[in-house]
Parts: sequence; C-alpha cells; structure tokens
Amino acid sequence: MLGFERREKIIEFLRQDQKVFVAALSTLFDVTEETIRRDLEKLEKEGIVTRTYGGAVLNIHTNEDLSYQTRHTTNLPEKNAIARKLARLVSDGDTLMADPSSTVFEALRELGNTKKNLTVITNSSIIFTEYAKLGHTVISTGGTLRPHSNSLVGAVANDTVSKYVVDTALFSCKGLSAEYGVTDSNEPESELKKRMLAQARKTVLLADHTKFDKVAFVKLFDLGAFDYLVTDRRPTDEWIERLEKSGVEVIC
Repeated sequence: MLGFERREKIIEFLRQDQKVFVAALSTLFDVTEETIRRDLEKLEKEGIVTRTYGGAVLNIHTNEDLSYQTRHTTNLPEKNAIARKLARLVSDGDTLMADPSSTVFEALRELGNTKKNLTVITNSSIIFTEYAKLGHTVISTGGTLRPHSNSLVGAVANDTVSKYVVDTALFSCKGLSAEYGVTDSNEPESELKKRMLAQARKTVLLADHTKFDKVAFVKLFDLGAFDYLVTDRRPTDEWIERLEKSGVEVIC
C-alpha cells in the first residue's frame, strides 16, 4: 500500500471514530510506528488532524481551507454516490459552470463518462486539465491562481463568468445551516460562486451528509437560492421539510 493510500484509510478511520492510535495503525498496516507518525504529521500540516500523545484526533472545524488533495481524499465514497445521482439533471450537449470543489470534480468525472458534448466553464485548474482528456469542451475562467486549492479567482475570473449564461451551475460548500444558509471557508472563491449562481438557468448544490448543521466563515447564499440539492443520504425529515418549503428539490 502506498503512503497516500494509507493516509486515505487513516482519514476514513478518523471520520468514523474521531481519533486514531499510532500503535494500532502500525499493526493494522504492518508498518513501523515512525511511519504512522510521519503520516499523522503530514495530515496535521494539511489541517485534517491534531496530533496527541500516542495518536491523533480529527479536526472538525469547517473554516479550515484545506488543500485540494486533502479535500479530494476526504469522504470519497460519499462524493462518488452524489456523482451518480446527478446524472438525471444533466443532458447531452449541456453547458455547465463548475466550482473548484472536489465534490464537483467527482461529479464531472462521472458525467464526462456518461454524457456527450458537454461544455464546462470552471475556475478549477484540476478540472480544466483533467476534463479535456474526456473529449468535452472546457473553458477556463482565467484569473489569479490559488495553489493551495488549485482554483482561479479575482477580477478576470469574475468577468469571464459574467460573459456566459449556462444550463446548469454546480456548487459544493462547507456547511448547511437552518439559520445561516449555505456557507464556505474561502471568500474569493465564494464571490465567484455567487457570480456563477446568477449566470445559470438551473443551480445544483452537491453536499454530503457531513455538511448538514455546519457553519463556515463565509455565507454563500440562502437555502432557497438553488434549485436542487444532491446528497448521499436522506436528510432528516426536518431538513427535507425545510428545503422543500424553500423550493429546493432533494435528490438522495
């Protein structure tokens, strides 16, 4: 097992139990305790864990602006489930806007293999690079690169988005709250998402079950601002009722 695969497994264990122990992981993966300590040190630098005596605990702070690689490997099964459920909302030949989230990336990868002749406008350098390989048209917003998240932001990106009107815009977020609506951790990216929202005939929020009842630093929009919510598990009846009253169709 490669190092990044081992760290993905460690993240899965943290999601389940909130904490892990060096000795137990060393035995499980049949590697030295020093190797596990290095794994945990790397995850701590990426903002996922806080190391403790003999192990580490999961950071659950939604304001962390995590690296793209960290976000990509977190909750991957949930993201794949969401990706499969999105297909009914997109048709061959559609035009899309896509934010730089790892959830949207997984959704686009699924769509890229099942739909034909899509056009995607995105501020994600990862999507721009990877999606073109699937034979679809990809338009980059341009702008200032944020290496930490592989996203493009700023005036150039905002102006590019404003030039187009698309069939569907795809977003993700850090938190969904009854009181504060949809929130995220990064202000420049949030501003661009708001621009995308205004330029789409149909808007879809992709959020796994861990995002419910969480609040991050920057407000994106109110619960009724988007048309569909695609998630991996059925939300509580209270959330279903709240979203339906806001005019949001839930796909789960």
